[in-house]
Amino acid sequence: MSGFDGVEIHGAHGYLLDQFMKDNVNDRTDEYGGSMENRCRFALEVVEAVANEVGSQRVGIRLSPFGNHFEAVDSKPSALAVHMASALNKYNLLYAHFVEPRISSSFKAMESPYTLLDARKAFKGTFLVAGGHTRDSGNEVIRSNRGDLVVFGRWFLSNPDLPRRFKLRAPLNKYKRETFYTQDPIVGYTDYPFLADETPISKL
Repeated sequence: MSGFDGVEIHGAHGYLLDQFMKDNVNDRTDEYGGSMENRCRFALEVVEAVANEVGSQRVGIRLSPFGNHFEAVDSKPSALAVHMASALNKYNLLYAHFVEPRISSSFKAMESPYTLLDARKAFKGTFLVAGGHTRDSGNEVIRSNRGDLVVFGRWFLSNPDLPRRFKLRAPLNKYKRETFYTQDPIVGYTDYPFLADETPISKL
């Protein structure tokens, strides 16, 4: 495992596993297409293979059943979320990490009639949620028992001391989206200032 503590399987955002799961893009006619059970088969086989290799308590998976990235959309996203949450119980994973329904293909939060509550109830392990949360909305997720942990991506990237800033209600560094996924020059990953070293430039 090259010294890593664990593996998060990427089953979200229109990438390969997500393409198998979503009926808008999976038009296969073999055992990996058609029914929801068949469409989820490949993702669950990957979960089993990785868990067998490194141990189930070193494995998590990220899923976006409500996502619409790269046309990977499902006609019954709520049912897909619950099906995967239930099926994953078999593997005793460290966690399941679900992207909130309110996140669009632009990764911006929006209003949504959908919820992860049924998937939350179906999954017996640690349930993580992500979705453009702020300090206050993340705390509300925990208070309302909609998840065990809230995941922060962009705000953690631009604020390496994010937990301290949240605790102090301190201003946040604004992330620079134009530097995401760039290789040259390599900026925007390890060069955001810590709280003690900066003049506040933005508030969440």
